[in-house]
Amino acid sequence: MSVTADDLPSHIGRYQVLRRLGEGATSDVFLARDPFQQHDVAIKRMRAWAPPPDAPGSDFSNRFFSAEAALAGRLHHPNVVAILDAVAEDSSPYLVMEYVPGVTLKHFCRSDRLLALDQIVELAFKCAMALGYVYRQGLIHRDVKPANLLAVLDGSGQVVDVKVSDFGSALNLNADATQIHRVGSLAYMPPEQIEGGDVDCRADIYALGAVLYHLIGGRPPFDAPHQMALMHQIYHQAPLPLVGQREGVSEALDAVVLRALAKAPHERYADWDAFAQALSALVAGQQVPLNRLGEVRDSERFNLLRALEFFSEFGDVQLWEVVRRARWRRYPVGHALFKRGQEGNSFHIIAQGEVEVFRDGRLVATLGAGTSVGEMAYLAPNPDLRKHSADIRVSQECTTICFQPETVGQLSPECQHRFDRGFIRVLVRRLHAAHEALHHPRRIL
Repeated sequence: MSVTADDLPSHIGRYQVLRRLGEGATSDVFLARDPFQQHDVAIKRMRAWAPPPDAPGSDFSNRFFSAEAALAGRLHHPNVVAILDAVAEDSSPYLVMEYVPGVTLKHFCRSDRLLALDQIVELAFKCAMALGYVYRQGLIHRDVKPANLLAVLDGSGQVVDVKVSDFGSALNLNADATQIHRVGSLAYMPPEQIEGGDVDCRADIYALGAVLYHLIGGRPPFDAPHQMALMHQIYHQAPLPLVGQREGVSEALDAVVLRALAKAPHERYADWDAFAQALSALVAGQQVPLNRLGEVRDSERFNLLRALEFFSEFGDVQLWEVVRRARWRRYPVGHALFKRGQEGNSFHIIAQGEVEVFRDGRLVATLGAGTSVGEMAYLAPNPDLRKHSADIRVSQECTTICFQPETVGQLSPECQHRFDRGFIRVLVRRLHAAHEALHHPRRIL
């Protein structure tokens, strides 16, 4: 039986239980307080039950617990719910997880609650990047569905991010132990997974495509009153095109979703990067209506960073840190990024466009994408040197990534280390250019 309000436990282990968040087939989920870290966590506790030893379900739920318990402390990605701890108590083992307040994407699958199309594509892009990270850790989720994708809300209740959760069905390609087959939610499962055959990342790509279809159209790609009828559709019928089901759905968006939903794995996207790039291209190419004009979207930010030399040694997780922590700005032609004599308390990395550098009114350099500006004053060891010696103005409409001391201080040590290495490369390049200018002034000019 599930836990009711009357018999809510006061504690689970060291954690003070605050309230029940929900329940699954074999577990209850609670909101709890970690007294040591002083923050809220979510606890998934397997229900205490005592089936006969030979009952088929007795080992089944234990394997779901073991699958997630094996991942405790392993997954570190901003769009993946962190599994913090696993406690294998004999009666009721439990998992301690990152608490994500809000709702799941299932809330937005109803026709009267649908999100804006560009927002749906952005969320799908983030899920694709997160599941790509998960796959590189040797995992196939196998139960990607709206109820397992947690919507992160801002203070006004708007969806601003998403996190992939529930790895109880995950296939661990590096594990030696026997794992459960034929798991998942039928409405989002590809044919090869229903058959219980071998699966790879393309099974999860299909499932995310089915989620995307549901979020756009307000109904899943296949729907039937009975399992056998639903399976027949999944095997033999093509999903209805999304064009015409909802205003604003372009043929390009429809094509991306339907390719992910191809019956044969080889007809889908080959890997997560290919799927993610197809999704981000929809936004960059304005193939979906843009609900928030002028804003630099997260998918655009991520791809801009990955294309810049400064960030060439940053991994995906560090790039997402930069996406979230930095201030992203678009500047018109003529805007002054820095003025001579101004104190340097920030620096910019140019993602798109160009700026011109003037000394005493004379143009001395033009800097483009991938170049950092303002870092010499920013890195100066004392206030006397922390003043800009030139005027820097935008010459082509510019997108920049701006950092201030408090921003950099919030980055992880690994991310800060990558920044240090990036600055060293910039400084070495500029010292080399100065050396060449001194020894070969005609060649430089």
